[in-house]
Amino acid sequence: MVGYPITTPQNTITLLNLTAEFLLRMFNRLAKGIARTRNTLLEGLKSVLSHRTTIDAATLDMLESSLLIADCGIEATKKIVAAVKSRDAAAQDDLLKTVVCEMTDFLKPCESPLTIATLNGASQPFVMLIVGVNGAGKTTTIAKIGRRFKEAGLNVMFAAGDTFRAAAVDQLKEWGERLDIPVITQAPGADPASVIFDACSAASARAVDVLIADTAGRLHTQTNLMAELEKV
Repeated sequence: MVGYPITTPQNTITLLNLTAEFLLRMFNRLAKGIARTRNTLLEGLKSVLSHRTTIDAATLDMLESSLLIADCGIEATKKIVAAVKSRDAAAQDDLLKTVVCEMTDFLKPCESPLTIATLNGASQPFVMLIVGVNGAGKTTTIAKIGRRFKEAGLNVMFAAGDTFRAAAVDQLKEWGERLDIPVITQAPGADPASVIFDACSAASARAVDVLIADTAGRLHTQTNLMAELEKV
């Protein structure tokens, strides 16, 4: 049996014990989900170097395009291209190795256990704000995280900050009822910042350990919706 640890100021507790078989299935699903991005990236890199023996400005431009097409993001792409340029990689294997090393470095911070910065019964909850694009599965993920926290012995509360999507509040309330986790809501169309403010107040009053707040889906290019997050 293996488990995911959650570190608290007092001790480390096991969040959820999982069998090796379950973890293997979960890993296979993850690998399948990112296969398209992986293939796009690898094919792009091979295309960049197929007829080139040196890393020149044109090659770096093509590498940058390949990384962006594979959804690596602007900041990550800039760092990877800069790393390739500084190492002066001249062969395909060198370039692939450099890209892999840089991406691995980006993911290393995710290896750290999630640290809950409050003790059981503390007046201030540990707040998690879940954000992302439409249809990414934020509300369902909130339910999964909440269930694991609760099984770890923590007091959990949900905040229905997605007041825009139809039935979003009802969906989170349904998960709350199934998991026996309280959900703070307001009327549809209410100010998300107001909902989450009320939830923080309620969580403090009820000595909640973890407050997980839902938000409406949005893109980083939607200025008004990003400003809404700043208010939250």
